[in-house]
Amino acid sequence: MAEALADRVAAVAAEAGAMALARQQEGFERWEKAAGEPVCQVDLDADRLIRDRLSAIDPEAGWLSEETRDSPERLTRARLWVVDPIDGTRDYLRGRTGWAVSIALVADGQPVIGVLAAPGRGEHWRAEAGKGAWRNGVPIRAAARAELAGARVPADSLPRVDRDLVAVAKPNSIALRVAMVAAGEADLVASVRWGHEWDVAAAALIAAEAGAAVSDALGRPLRFNSTSGEMFGVLASAPGIHAAALDRLRARAEAAHPR
Repeated sequence: MAEALADRVAAVAAEAGAMALARQQEGFERWEKAAGEPVCQVDLDADRLIRDRLSAIDPEAGWLSEETRDSPERLTRARLWVVDPIDGTRDYLRGRTGWAVSIALVADGQPVIGVLAAPGRGEHWRAEAGKGAWRNGVPIRAAARAELAGARVPADSLPRVDRDLVAVAKPNSIALRVAMVAAGEADLVASVRWGHEWDVAAAALIAAEAGAAVSDALGRPLRFNSTSGEMFGVLASAPGIHAAALDRLRARAEAAHPR
């Protein structure tokens, strides 16, 4: 039953991803929801498509999506769909490939199914709680790195204090960056600012099921379907460097976190 459900969720992500990819080369309306927050018509169309399909699969589940007005009604539901119809909109708008459709099914605060469809990269990611994680049907595992120095980080550039780390290619989608840790293509992804649950719900499960260590920026376990729909950052890493990464980021995280 669970496997069949994951298949259906993955098919929805693939359908939305294929639609978005086909329209990426076309003209479409774009604007800013707020300063520095781009959105386009394809975001909204993908959101509607995904909601229609997922509501048919599990009509009792609540809904939390970047492109839908939030409702406190979701807090009463045991299950919740957490969706970013296009994570990495900036790359999408630039005609690049670093974007993905992100869908997670959350039960009692924890993701139980997570899928990412990144058709521009030819990638389909999937995880089920307690069953593992896969990319394009192949099982994936986080890296076994034990030293923080030399850790690979998806980044355009690194601050001076982190120059002992190694920058690797960075997709705009944070979900894809976390997935890179799951696949052993990066060793560390960190954010020390408030973010939204839809950014990482699916990718956090993929990373955890691949053996990565995943927490918020202060080292606390991630929990979903909160009142605000937000979390304080994310830290996903090879398990052997998670403690060292937390130590390095502690001062930055504590400075950014309101007490």
